[in-house]
Amino acid sequence: MAEFVYPPVIRAALTAFKALDVRLDIRGAEHVPATGGAVLVSNHISYLDFIFAGMGAYKNAKRKTRFMAKDDVFKHWLSGPLMRGMKHISVDRTDGQPAYDAAVKALREGEVVGVFPEATISRSFMLKKFKTGAARMAADSGTPLLPVVLWGTQQLWTKGRPKTLTKRHVPVTIMIGEPIHLEPTDKPVMVTRKLRAVMSEMLDRAQREYPAKPTGPSDSWWLPAGLGGTAPTLEVAEAEDEREAAAKAARRAAN
Repeated sequence: MAEFVYPPVIRAALTAFKALDVRLDIRGAEHVPATGGAVLVSNHISYLDFIFAGMGAYKNAKRKTRFMAKDDVFKHWLSGPLMRGMKHISVDRTDGQPAYDAAVKALREGEVVGVFPEATISRSFMLKKFKTGAARMAADSGTPLLPVVLWGTQQLWTKGRPKTLTKRHVPVTIMIGEPIHLEPTDKPVMVTRKLRAVMSEMLDRAQREYPAKPTGPSDSWWLPAGLGGTAPTLEVAEAEDEREAAAKAARRAAN
């Protein structure tokens, strides 16, 4: 079923990008394995990141990435059938083991599985702490990690900001690094540290070489504080995430 659903979705995305003149800059597409399983690991700065990260894998190798996403997306009347049709993997955050097992199975069957190791969107647009799940999946399936960094997608739709899906001429950088192959003796924690360090260097390069600048003070929200923007610092953003998580937990307990 996925092959009947995925291609039209890709064509629709490309058509939308062309209509809005989204200026895609895909670098390192040659690093995507032509065959076999791989864990595609991306930073997370926008609700649209799965589209753009997947586009990077599709550019040359025509690989269709099966992303791990929270189960709420699969329950929606519109996105649910699409997500299932494209064989994305539903994650129940109260019990992630079934999703983990499904991801490892897909990897062993030669699929590219997409993971956002930060779990949630980074309000600071810098890398948050990484969970070790991607490294463990790569180890358990015997597949490489494929680091991917996105930049510019936050201008279209991100947490705490209104949607600007019709904004035109937005540059979007999709940077794909060399695959990281694990050794049997590698520890997931150490692999995760290496992965984050690699992606941090990639993100720094993507930010420095990004062709657009804020048009004025009111447009500096999408630029990290460390680069002169008004996005919250990583520390402030993490504190806000903790408050939001606590509020959600309180609401669940009340219900």
